[in-house]
Amino acid sequence: MDLQQDTVRAAWEAGTVVPAFNVPHLPMLAPIARAVADQDSFALIETAHIEWQVFECYGPAAVDEAFDLFGDPDHVRLHLDHVPVFDEAGEAVDYLPIIKKALGLGYPSVMIDGSMLSLEDNISATREVVDIAHASGAVVEAELGAISREGAGPLPPYEELFASGAGFTPVDHAARFVAETGCDWLSVAVGNIHGAVSKAFKDKAKTQARLNLDHLAALRAATDVPLVLHGGSGVRREDVLAGIKEGIAKINIGTDVRQAFVQGLKATGTLAGAQDSVYERAKWLIHDYYGITGSRRVILG
Repeated sequence: MDLQQDTVRAAWEAGTVVPAFNVPHLPMLAPIARAVADQDSFALIETAHIEWQVFECYGPAAVDEAFDLFGDPDHVRLHLDHVPVFDEAGEAVDYLPIIKKALGLGYPSVMIDGSMLSLEDNISATREVVDIAHASGAVVEAELGAISREGAGPLPPYEELFASGAGFTPVDHAARFVAETGCDWLSVAVGNIHGAVSKAFKDKAKTQARLNLDHLAALRAATDVPLVLHGGSGVRREDVLAGIKEGIAKINIGTDVRQAFVQGLKATGTLAGAQDSVYERAKWLIHDYYGITGSRRVILG
């Protein structure tokens, strides 16, 4: 098996992180790619199943076309994010054709989300995707645990949810899951929450989340693979930086840049103004929040 360069593993081994920017609105891609290049950093640009259902990114092929125009592979690569076996409404998703299409387009990494399945069924679905993707030279991200989404339905108060550990990725399950699936990266639940995508909540500030760092350390020891933090927007900065030291090597960023796009559009009334807002936010995240200016040299060599 000759996998394409695994940039997230390279970041993990170097003790740094790859930010993964979602582009629910297609014009967000160009300013994000420009911000990453201007900071001589490295990032993933990703598209998730829910985004082409709810927003205006139009799916993997459209994102791939935009990437061909604006993406510089020396600084950014594509990733197929969050293709679920069952969506958040509990409806079955025909996930294999979506993943195969992205692989055919040349996506170097894909994500299968079987977290709503039983452990055994999640292992089975993920193993099948791993076999298909690895045969194409692509890397696979999987998910284990229950990461809540704001606005998807009533949730307990955050502190109550955090204290209970409800939905946290079980350490013993994680060890078995990675061993039996062969997945390359594992998305985990350790206090993080997804941002809202519903009309009523998508423009509201996210609940500030934190991470159970002890649980994260145990997951790292049990799995020995790069860990992924979904719902990266809104997590306390000190927890994020500590989490990187405990094995988080990829952080998904959606709400932060999506709201910057919407707010820029409202403030200026122009697409250029919205793109400028996304550029400034992405640059701030790379330089000030994560402190990873210049990371390209560490990750790509």
